[in-house]
Amino acid sequence: MTRGWTKRDIGDLTGKVAIVTGGNSGIGYETSLALAENYATVVLAVRNMNKGHEAVDKIRSEFPNADVHVLKLDLNDLESVKEFSEEFRKKFRSLSILINNAGVMKPPRRETKDGFESQFGINYLGHFALTGLLLDLITKTPDSRVISLGSLTAHNLKPEFSQFSGSKSKTSLLKSYAQSKLACMYFAKELQYRFRSRNIDAKSIACHPGIAQTYLFGKGSRTLKTRLTRASLKIIGQSAETAAYPILYAATEYSIRGGEYIGPDGRKGIKGYPTELELLDQQFVENVSSNLWILSEKLTGITYKF
Repeated sequence: MTRGWTKRDIGDLTGKVAIVTGGNSGIGYETSLALAENYATVVLAVRNMNKGHEAVDKIRSEFPNADVHVLKLDLNDLESVKEFSEEFRKKFRSLSILINNAGVMKPPRRETKDGFESQFGINYLGHFALTGLLLDLITKTPDSRVISLGSLTAHNLKPEFSQFSGSKSKTSLLKSYAQSKLACMYFAKELQYRFRSRNIDAKSIACHPGIAQTYLFGKGSRTLKTRLTRASLKIIGQSAETAAYPILYAATEYSIRGGEYIGPDGRKGIKGYPTELELLDQQFVENVSSNLWILSEKLTGITYKF
């Protein structure tokens, strides 16, 4: 059996600047570590600066010459997203890899500072705004990439995006999470279409990590059901390092064309080596995607200027 793709297949990333949202823990940390190991300049975009600095110290303890930085980003607050983009511009002139990784899954029901259901606001709208605010840096950087994270929970799901635009959603927390991730997947396809139609040398790729042994599920919740679910995920899932492989593949693999959906090749996509999946192409609806884009610009106040 041929060995599957792993982080050992990543080439030299010298000269490339990468942002990893939520880069201080779990899959985000493993992604940041692998990029830094291969000589990329890595910016950990994090809500908690103390944890961000701890992650930077941990990376440097393994790779003393790693070029890693930490900047504050709170996707719960669109003003913080704007402040992050401004701070990033002061320090860097290019952006080769933007990995929209940070997210929440089934937290206690709450709203973002801008009044959106928290999962849809943090997982999707915050990243939509971030990408738009950094778009000019992305488009002027040769062979740049934007990576958006989907989820197994969004597979074969009917898009119902409009009902999550306000603050009074009565939808279940799991469905809200799945819809937020489906929105990320649709965004990746639509962004690639807009890159390609304008002959822009940039790529947009969606991916999902399978099931990872992290504490994303129910963060902030201490119910017995949540604890039992976390325990089961640790049994059937894969390590955070391995779960990061689809992200790293999307971000660094030379054969990527743009518009792909990458995920584990194992049974039901739970674990395995990264591979290209046809599922997103099969369930993608073009007019829904364009309508989501229009809605997202309206809700965030961020207009993409290609």
